[in-house]
Amino acid sequence: PLLRPQFLVEIADDQLSSLDELNRLFTAWLETRYHHAVHRETGMSPLERFTTHGMPALPSAALLREAFLWSEIRHVTKTAMVSLHGNQYETDRALVGLKVQLVFDPFDMTQIEVRYNSQGFGHAIPHQLRTHVHPKASSERAGLLDDMPSGPGNINYLELVEAEHEQASNQPINFHDLDRDLDRDLDQLHYRYHHDDHDDDEGEATGLVLR
Repeated sequence: PLLRPQFLVEIADDQLSSLDELNRLFTAWLETRYHHAVHRETGMSPLERFTTHGMPALPSAALLREAFLWSEIRHVTKTAMVSLHGNQYETDRALVGLKVQLVFDPFDMTQIEVRYNSQGFGHAIPHQLRTHVHPKASSERAGLLDDMPSGPGNINYLELVEAEHEQASNQPINFHDLDRDLDRDLDQLHYRYHHDDHDDDEGEATGLVLR
């Protein structure tokens, strides 16, 4: 619910110089505002709810790439060829007459993976390449900002949010405070060691740890 009233209304097509600028502003707003806003239903911020049971395991790079691949079904001809948006590819001859799944990056159709019944059959060999980017992929990028409202001067709010995000991200480590905390811990340890009762057993001595 916060995306449109707090972010989209501040964006105007003619005020953005690139998609990278949009991503940068959105990341700053997401991490500085949205993640810390308390949700009315849960009574928790998204960040608190997300980490309630600890940080989740992150997907591998290969699994993440797989999630964003596109696929289409094609019939393999008698000559072991398949056609995809004007391109011709050669496949394994064992697939002749079958319908196969072609898996690919929509922005790079030079690399096509062939699968049948969830089993991989390697990469198709390109014989004729007329289309390097999937038609729908190029149109989606071009129309990304079409539905966003525009207004003069609204970008200033997001620029302030971005500046706040950069300041938080670039906050230097205060080594003076770290040294002071370490000295305090060592003093407390030294005090406990000399004032508490200790056995001569080596196990008791080696049990001392910094906390």
